[in-house]
Amino acid sequence: MLDVCLLGTGGMMPLPYRRLTSLMTRFNGSSVLIDCGEGTQVAVKEKGWSFKPIDVICFTHYHADHISGLPGLLLTMGNAERREPLIMIGPRGLERVVNALCVIAPELPFPIEFIEISGQEETFTFNGFQIEAFRVNHNVVCYGYSILIPRAGKFQLEQALEKNVPKQAWNRLQKGELVKIDDVLYTPDMVLGPPRKGIKVTYCTDTRPVPMIVKHAQGSDLFICEGMYGEKEKDEKAMEYKHMTFHEAAMLAKKADPRELWLTHYSPSLVRAEEFMDSVRQIFPRAVAGKDLKSVTLTFSDEE
Repeated sequence: MLDVCLLGTGGMMPLPYRRLTSLMTRFNGSSVLIDCGEGTQVAVKEKGWSFKPIDVICFTHYHADHISGLPGLLLTMGNAERREPLIMIGPRGLERVVNALCVIAPELPFPIEFIEISGQEETFTFNGFQIEAFRVNHNVVCYGYSILIPRAGKFQLEQALEKNVPKQAWNRLQKGELVKIDDVLYTPDMVLGPPRKGIKVTYCTDTRPVPMIVKHAQGSDLFICEGMYGEKEKDEKAMEYKHMTFHEAAMLAKKADPRELWLTHYSPSLVRAEEFMDSVRQIFPRAVAGKDLKSVTLTFSDEE
């Protein structure tokens, strides 16, 4: 299962009732953080989750409302006696930007490994899950992310017996390992059926609507998407500054057909997001106005 928490839902500046947009997930003892504006670590503490298991931090882009909380978070992780390497993923320039911010967080007790994205799409594999990065369209280089937990096919007893796979290899093969016995190599596909549907969360913000978002949101259990403006009169402003409206996010969801849509990254001028949700749900009925600390635990479809 995958725990998901929308730590904050605000864009541009934090407000007394709304923190800056950030997402945190937990799976198999490992946590992933996407973006880290000021106040992110306060939201994590309020949620009751821990900083120490954060293994990967992804950045959509390097505007202050998405990264300015990083030095404080790193200091807190260091004070929690973290020693394991921390992986950071983001657009080109990541190492330069982080090193500049870390002038005020020197001598961290753990190393940072930087992965800088340069292509339109890239996939990274970690401990039982994958992160897909995909380029979107903001006024600086910006990426969206999908977090995927793949799921192998079911064990096929008849298939294993038919291919004379030794019983002592079955358990390891089901875990995806290769097994060699008496100079014979056995592979997982010899005992497993076709892959089953896994779990997928897609997150994008600070962008105009582009086909790449639809492509990556397809098949998602949860699609978290920017809705900077709900007011119809803000359409031109959204286009000028390369953000998205509620209506545009709903249209993307209609094309991608995820199981659920959460809106986030609201303009400071947008006080009550729920006021605009009736028109959003006319386009995509399974839409929700995201709120700070809104959480869900996603499970494999046959475990619900």
